[in-house]
Amino acid sequence: MSNNRTAGLRRGTRFAGIGAAAAVAMGLFSTGAANADVFVPLPDGQKVGPGVTITRNGEHAVISPSLAANGAGRVVWVSGNAIADVSVTPEGKVGPNNGATNFPGTNNSSTHGTSQINTGYVVGCQVAISDHAISAGVSGSVNLSSGAVGGSIGVSLGPGEVKFVGIDSKDITKPGVYSVEYQDAEIQIQGCAGYAQARSYTVVEIIGDHYSKTTLYGMPFSIG
Repeated sequence: MSNNRTAGLRRGTRFAGIGAAAAVAMGLFSTGAANADVFVPLPDGQKVGPGVTITRNGEHAVISPSLAANGAGRVVWVSGNAIADVSVTPEGKVGPNNGATNFPGTNNSSTHGTSQINTGYVVGCQVAISDHAISAGVSGSVNLSSGAVGGSIGVSLGPGEVKFVGIDSKDITKPGVYSVEYQDAEIQIQGCAGYAQARSYTVVEIIGDHYSKTTLYGMPFSIG
């Protein structure tokens, strides 16, 4: 009798401990918890285009309130791995980078001189980051200046604005597998008093007579 009661108490204590741990976890990762970082796991994705298969995996974001504590700022650390399996491309020669001319946030290979994989994030203020918003509401682009690891960039967004934030890129000079991996790249968002959203993008441009541009978008997620 005593043994049964002791075993029952142990089971009750164990389940109570599990319940307490679950409650703590939910509190830490709830968007309503003040000053708590929010971990956002994001699904893998893949897209097949002319001469290339783009894969994105290991993507996640960690969202924090801004230290300014003004309600209009927040910080997100993004991580992920973008892979381009390129089967066909001419051997280009890297030339001057004159910037994007027909798709914000990416390099136009016709001015860059070689095929390329380019990855980053589309960020919007009070805008649901759908394909329509990307094509119609883009207001500019910015890039990490100090590399994907440990780099930081500030993005100023007003209501209804959408911007591309370039994380990293790699030239593709011949067929093969190319990857761009980044860990805890920091994006600081200021000026957005309403809700903000983001989603990843990976673009592969193939130069040559059969020029192509293939884009893989990630799942949109809230940044508060």
